[in-house]
Amino acid sequence: MPLKVLSALDAARTQYYHFKAIVIAGMGLFTDAYDLFCIPPIVRLLGHLYYDNKELPTQVTSALVAVALVGTVIGQLVFGILGDYKGRRRVYGLSLMIMVLSSLACGFSICRTQLCVLLSLGFFRFLLGLGIGGDYPLSATIMSEFANKRTRGAFIAAVFSMQGFGILASSAVTMVICSIFQNGSHASKTNTPDAADISWRLILMMGGVPAALTYYWRMLMPETARFTALVERDPVQAAVDIGKVLDVPLCKISEDAPMRSYPPTHSLFSKQFFRRHGRDLFSCAASWFLVDIAFYSNNLLQCRVYHKFIKADNHSAYELAFQVAKFQAIVAVCSTIPGYWVTVYFIDRIGRVKIQMLGFLMMALVYFAIGIPYIPYWQHGEGKVKIGLMILYGGTFFFANFGPNTTTFIVPAELFPARFRSTCHGISGAMGKVGAIIGTIGFLWASKKRPDLTDEPYADRMTWALVSLGVVCLFGAAVTYFFARETRGRSLEDNEIDSEDDGHVELSASGSLPSDQVQPRARPLS
Repeated sequence: MPLKVLSALDAARTQYYHFKAIVIAGMGLFTDAYDLFCIPPIVRLLGHLYYDNKELPTQVTSALVAVALVGTVIGQLVFGILGDYKGRRRVYGLSLMIMVLSSLACGFSICRTQLCVLLSLGFFRFLLGLGIGGDYPLSATIMSEFANKRTRGAFIAAVFSMQGFGILASSAVTMVICSIFQNGSHASKTNTPDAADISWRLILMMGGVPAALTYYWRMLMPETARFTALVERDPVQAAVDIGKVLDVPLCKISEDAPMRSYPPTHSLFSKQFFRRHGRDLFSCAASWFLVDIAFYSNNLLQCRVYHKFIKADNHSAYELAFQVAKFQAIVAVCSTIPGYWVTVYFIDRIGRVKIQMLGFLMMALVYFAIGIPYIPYWQHGEGKVKIGLMILYGGTFFFANFGPNTTTFIVPAELFPARFRSTCHGISGAMGKVGAIIGTIGFLWASKKRPDLTDEPYADRMTWALVSLGVVCLFGAAVTYFFARETRGRSLEDNEIDSEDDGHVELSASGSLPSDQVQPRARPLS
């Protein structure tokens, strides 16, 4: 007999609670993007404060990014497992609280000496990464399990699109704070007042405010009906929970009989798991790994692109941080945010696989267009040439977001059974952040400056790095073509079919329960 609560979720019309869930779930992604993109201007402030040459060494910058990514890897694995073991809601608030407290702690980094500040900032960024990592699998899984079948992709993509607003917010906050401090001081290129040590702390701390504001509503969210019905095997409670948040009559989602408890037919990482889900897990993890190498390596492009527009000469630390933040805001408005929302519009129309393939191929084309002629054309180009470089640079962000950066977040939340969904999403995301760490190492190597020329990298390294990123994207397109499965219009319950060799199934492909797993209900539901 059909599980009514699951059928009702698949067929539910779009309601107010769906949009509320997008905002609540999206705040973790907002904080993630805010934290990543506030670092470039903060690096400018830290360099003027703590280094005689007014610049943070490349290896220190990379370490500040990488340490947060290491925390993210651990957070995705740990919270992904906890999401399937304890329930999505029970650990959802914990990940958000870690993000909020660690964002505030970054602003209170101990001491004012160079080594002490950087070590304490790195430690708190590691904790911030733990919270951000935990939010990835939980937010994607919760949104996928609340959404209907028709618009599920758009809802999860909308959650992920909050990253775009996080980038914009980090730029806006940086520009406002730097303007206030610049106007209230006599800062110059050679004079950085002590108050600058407060400015970068305020920028970091402000990133936790939006997430903190949603903590109350996150705690009010019920457990997802799919976890309650399929993992805890309590469809009655699932119906009650759904009735609290969606406008669905309780009589239409109440089951006629309770489910009989059966042990799972296979465990995570068993032979049967790999036979049934190994290809999907490889596809999700490999695609995410490859796209994050390219996406996070955009830092090496950024440092080269904005130096063509922003000259450090005669700028104070505040003015330089302001210009970097303004540059990031322009890129976000012109390419990053549009890429997210084009995906929201098309994801349930043309499907995940086509968008991911298109994104990988277009990113490869852009990287080749920059990398192959880098030395003769882009390296010292001015005027229209540098505008063209800016457009191509923006194209990498647009096609990453209208492409694999978004789809790799969506698909793992749709492909796996409910009892493995959060864990498999966490594994896929953790592999992505391993790729991101490799990207930051690439940034360290390729952007190493020549000792004889100020602010100039080794051109041959930049060429090889950019061409290599294009090759990475081609590998991503190949993985997508040969291994990715389309999930558009497919019910999540299609993943609940167990092996025919086990003698029974947990759910049929239509989300129905066989009669041998149903026993008469002891009492009617009031």
